Amino acid sequence: MYRKDLMRFYLFQPQTERHIRKSLEYLEEAKVSRVEHQVAAEHHRALTAMYAQRISRIEAEISDALQASSKSSLPVQAADNESVRPKSDSVVIYPSRASHA
Repeated sequence: MYRKDLMRFYLFQPQTERHIRKSLEYLEEAKVSRVEHQVAAEHHRALTAMYAQRISRIEAEISDALQASSKSSLPVQAADNESVRPKSDSVVIYPSRASHA
């Protein structure tokens, strides 16, 4: 004989274990996301410092170039008597963004 009480239908009853397992999965996912975002934040802080140094360096080079330019502001006479601006002593070539692609 088949007993009805052995075959229970649990569809509408609380499934605590399943909910706990799913909550643990969400907790683990949240922890992994936190670590990933901490790593990204460290990377962005390093980039911020790098670009701040780059800005300072470029501004100093521009300032030096402008000072050198103002000291030698006398035009150089070319063979055809046109005013030619003197070339600066050093030329700094910065890579363009297109060259990194």
